[in-house]
Amino acid sequence: MDDSPGPTAPSTDLERLGAGTGMDLSTMPPDLARRLTTIGADFRQLSLEYEFALREVETKMHILQDEFLHLHDYNPIEHVSTRLKTLDSLVAKANRRELPMDLDVWRREILDIAGTRVTCSFRRDVYRVFDLFTERQDVEVISVKDYIAQPKANGYSSLHATVRVPVYLSTGVILIPVEIQFRTIAMDFWASLDHKIKYKYDGEVPADVADELQEAAQAADDLDRRMENLHDRVHGSGPTLFV
Repeated sequence: MDDSPGPTAPSTDLERLGAGTGMDLSTMPPDLARRLTTIGADFRQLSLEYEFALREVETKMHILQDEFLHLHDYNPIEHVSTRLKTLDSLVAKANRRELPMDLDVWRREILDIAGTRVTCSFRRDVYRVFDLFTERQDVEVISVKDYIAQPKANGYSSLHATVRVPVYLSTGVILIPVEIQFRTIAMDFWASLDHKIKYKYDGEVPADVADELQEAAQAADDLDRRMENLHDRVHGSGPTLFV
């Protein structure tokens, strides 16, 4: 067994903050270093607020699930998952976008600090769940990108929506942005594999692998359509209006 010492854990706030960001924070000007240290302390409050926003979205989705099952004996939502960007990830993104090390700027400019993924059975369900969720009076739609109707060049397919939801704190109500990705099971499987392959090649995917990924995306799209058609033959298209 190798008895050589392993990597030393970061011992200071700046070292911990800099880990994984690609920036050597210890060499930065003292005023910027102090600002980053302050951000590290204030980030705990920001994380709490965005975590509450994720809970709000997740609760609304679970209510939709229960309502569908009760009224229609059908559940269009297979799975709901959430993620919150780490401080390292935010510092790295701010650096890439040349944003100042300022939490107020990040709140305004970075709209995917909190993210939710909603996996549905069929593409029809994707649009139904999206419509029902965004029609809520306390949900404000900021932007929508429909990569199902118009997939990305590499074959990526998903419905993205950035919304604001209210978070009720003891000090009052604040509106927090959350990015939501709506996908079918097949779309989610493809996107997960695509992400792992890109990570393996550090974003520089060989042309032959990229071509096969595009073919797989088309196969996933065909599977989505065939399974939805098969479901409709057996069960019908389901209720046309959910209230």
